[in-house]
Amino acid sequence: MTKTRSPIRSNVGLKAVMAVTGIILVLFLIAHMLGNLKIFTGETSFDHYAHWLRDIGTPLLPTTWFLWIQRTVLTVAVLGHIGAATLLAMRSRAARPVRYAHRRKIHVNYAARTMRWGGVIILLFVIYHILDLTTGHLNPQGDPANPYGNVVADFAPERWYVTLFYTLALVTLGFHLRHGAFSAFRSLGQQTPKGERRARIAALVFAVALVGGYLLVPFAVITGLVS
Repeated sequence: MTKTRSPIRSNVGLKAVMAVTGIILVLFLIAHMLGNLKIFTGETSFDHYAHWLRDIGTPLLPTTWFLWIQRTVLTVAVLGHIGAATLLAMRSRAARPVRYAHRRKIHVNYAARTMRWGGVIILLFVIYHILDLTTGHLNPQGDPANPYGNVVADFAPERWYVTLFYTLALVTLGFHLRHGAFSAFRSLGQQTPKGERRARIAALVFAVALVGGYLLVPFAVITGLVS
């Protein structure tokens, strides 16, 4: 008897895993960006928001449990996203062992060519970001009782290299999101030339808006708008 491959391990199943995990991660990015923008409402309001995150679900859940549940879901989503992308890339390469003599230009733009390396850069940035503003190990202040002060200390003018790294990582994320969103719109049926143009514009607007929302905070700090 021949073994039947699990549907989730088929190419369609892996693409579905990438889509679902991608949606989870994008929803988190949107919520996280909106939370970051509360820094413009002042130190008291921002610190209250940060402490509120630790109390979500209480008294039903113990303090910080919601955050740990969220981190667990996000970790599974990241691993699932990377794992599915890796398997699909390996299968694609195995199915085409001989390279094209002339590389096709269709859909081979900068974002598509750097999708995999962009994922690696983003993963490394996430690790650094957690050690910086979550655990505080790489933050110059690292005070869990003062999240506002941690952000201001992190993006201080003399730490311009942190802002530069943050910017480069977010621009990479923008390319990743633009390509991913465009692919998602195509999968939803935007196959006509007019539909593809709309999909490209929508994906670009979404990526620019999200990246711009995140970059507002470090640039506000480094320019003194937030201090």
